[in-house]
Amino acid sequence: MNKEKNDKVKMLADKCQQMRRLIVKMIAEAGSGHPGGSLSCVEIMACLYFAVLNHRPHQPYWSQRDRFHLSKGHACPCWYAALSLSGYFEEKELWTLRKFGSLLQGHPDRRTPGVDVASGSLGQGLSVSIGMSLAAKIDQEERKVYCLLGDGELEEGNVWEAAMAAAHFKLDNLCAIVDYNRFQIDGSVEKIMNIEPLGDKWKAFGWKVREVDGHNIEELLEAFGSFKTTKGKPTVIIAHTIKGKGVSFMENVVDFHGRAPTKAETEKALKELGED
Repeated sequence: MNKEKNDKVKMLADKCQQMRRLIVKMIAEAGSGHPGGSLSCVEIMACLYFAVLNHRPHQPYWSQRDRFHLSKGHACPCWYAALSLSGYFEEKELWTLRKFGSLLQGHPDRRTPGVDVASGSLGQGLSVSIGMSLAAKIDQEERKVYCLLGDGELEEGNVWEAAMAAAHFKLDNLCAIVDYNRFQIDGSVEKIMNIEPLGDKWKAFGWKVREVDGHNIEELLEAFGSFKTTKGKPTVIIAHTIKGKGVSFMENVVDFHGRAPTKAETEKALKELGED
C-alpha cells in the first residue's frame, strides 16, 4: 500500500472510532435508539462522507452534490455522527437526539442539514433513490446516488420492484449498499425470512454485484471506485458486517438492535472504544 492510500485508510479508521464513540454516547444520552445497526454501518458511512461523496457540508443543498439516502432510517445515529464530523452541524446537536424539537429525530427528517428525504418506513428508500437517479439523468448531470439498505429490509417486496426498475432504466449512477449484518429486530434474518442467495438475486435483476467485508476500508473504497466506472447498469455492494461492531457485548446480540446501553454499559463500551 502506498503512503497516500495508507494515510487515507488510517484517517478513515480514526473517523470510524470517533463515530462509534459518538453513536454510543448520543444513544445513551437519549435513552433510546438503535446501537446495533448504527455500529454495523460505520465503515460504510465513513468511507462515503470522508472519501467518496462529492459534497459541501457548508452548502448542504449545493445542486451538484452527490445524493445519499439512508433507507434503514433507524441507523441514523451513525449518519448524524458522520454529518457532524463532516461539518454539517456542531457536535453539541448530537446530545439532543430524539428530544422534542431537536434537529435530530429518531429517524431522519428533512430539518436535519444534509438530509434530503425523511426515512424510517422500511422498503421505500431504493425507490426514492431511483427518483434521484432518474432526475440526474434527465438533467444530464454527473451526480451519483447512494442508498444504504438493511438486510432485513430486503424482505420487503417493493425493494425488488425498485431493483427491477433501476436495471430497466440502466441507472449506472445508482449505488445500493446492503448492510448485511444478518440480524433484524426479531432475530436472525436467515430464520425469519432467508434472503439468500443474495448476490445471485441482484445479478438476476440486472445489477453489477460486489461483495465485500463491510468493515474493511480498503475493500469498500475499491468497490465504490469500481461503481464510478461501471456503465449501463446499477451497482449493489453487499457489505458483510457485524451487528454492534466495535463493542464486544453488543456484537451479534439482537437485544441491542433497539436498546440503549445502561450507564455501566456505556462506560464499558467507551472504554473499549478508546475513550479516555
